[in-house]
Amino acid sequence: MNVRKAISEALPSFAETILDQGSEISSKLDMLRFEKFPPNAQKSLRLFTLAEVADFVGVSQSYLKKLHLQGKGVEPTTVTASGRRYYTAEQMDELRALLDRQPHRKGSEKLQVIAVVNFKGGSGKTTTSAHLAQYLALSGYRVLAVDLDPQASLTALYGIQPELDEKPSFYETLRYDEKRRPITDIIQPTNFPNLDIVPANLELQEYEYETPLAMQRKDTTDGKLFYTRIGTALTDVDDRYDVVVVDCPPQLGYLTLTALTAATSVLITVHPQMLDIMSMSQFLLMLGDILKSIEGAGVSVSLDWFRYLITRYEPMDIPQQQMVGFMQSMFAQHMMRNHMVKSTAVSDAGLTKQTLYEVERSQFSPATYDRARESTDAVNAEVAELMRKAWGR
Repeated sequence: MNVRKAISEALPSFAETILDQGSEISSKLDMLRFEKFPPNAQKSLRLFTLAEVADFVGVSQSYLKKLHLQGKGVEPTTVTASGRRYYTAEQMDELRALLDRQPHRKGSEKLQVIAVVNFKGGSGKTTTSAHLAQYLALSGYRVLAVDLDPQASLTALYGIQPELDEKPSFYETLRYDEKRRPITDIIQPTNFPNLDIVPANLELQEYEYETPLAMQRKDTTDGKLFYTRIGTALTDVDDRYDVVVVDCPPQLGYLTLTALTAATSVLITVHPQMLDIMSMSQFLLMLGDILKSIEGAGVSVSLDWFRYLITRYEPMDIPQQQMVGFMQSMFAQHMMRNHMVKSTAVSDAGLTKQTLYEVERSQFSPATYDRARESTDAVNAEVAELMRKAWGR
């Protein structure tokens, strides 16, 4: 017994072991970041082909070529020996300004706040949020991405490693004490023009613990009005953005509820598997009950639209087809017409903390990349269409 006790005392505890392993993973990821994005570990952005530029600006390729030949367009950054033209994302904005095709909101058009939610992890929520924010930015909208998940996956996609970079999170704006800071102090630029981010870190979890305590305090109403905190924070930057994309945590806590009450629209990601749909039904029942309680307190949760988005969809998978049909038979009017197709291009891009809009097409078989881009662009274009309808365009 004494020998066993001595061995036990000599071994590190579970807490010590996971702390050591967490630090080791973090250090290795930081090394990979410097290798992938030298010399300062900051992400850059690739060039875009003439075809991509024409799609994002909303004109034909022949028209852009004609402008260039007439000396009226923007000079491409690169023209290959075969005549292929490549532009930066900044040059796309220059072309929009030149052609008066900037899609910024005007007059009484309100800030669009899109909450991307699901109760269950692995539904493609962060992937959807990242691609949507980038697509809208490349299309000329002024976008703020908000990472509300303490695991900070969306933040990591933009080259920010929370535990090392020490960037403040939305917690600094949501907290209940005198250290609270305005959202303008928290926003960080990204490698995409027109796209900023409010990063996440583990501190966000404190909001889940502090809110119920604040609700019990009698010297302030801050806790009882917790659901107004994100909406109030966004008023400080209302004139800077056209749309806010909020990546909610995979749980129905105070962070998700605060995001939903600030939202003008909601995108619920759904993986078309039986267990996922069963989980979603529980999520909807719980969410409905809680929102009714909030509405009973005098807060109206009014949305321009909400949709279910099928993610990680495999068109040849018969059970998945049946699950999609099952959902469409119940609420077709709230289903996105387009689905986010499962693709190795998306997962392979994620290995280097990139998205389809960042990786080079040449890294994949053309058919694989094109199929993934076609699916992703179709979903994002549909969301942009819903935004414009909300503005009355």
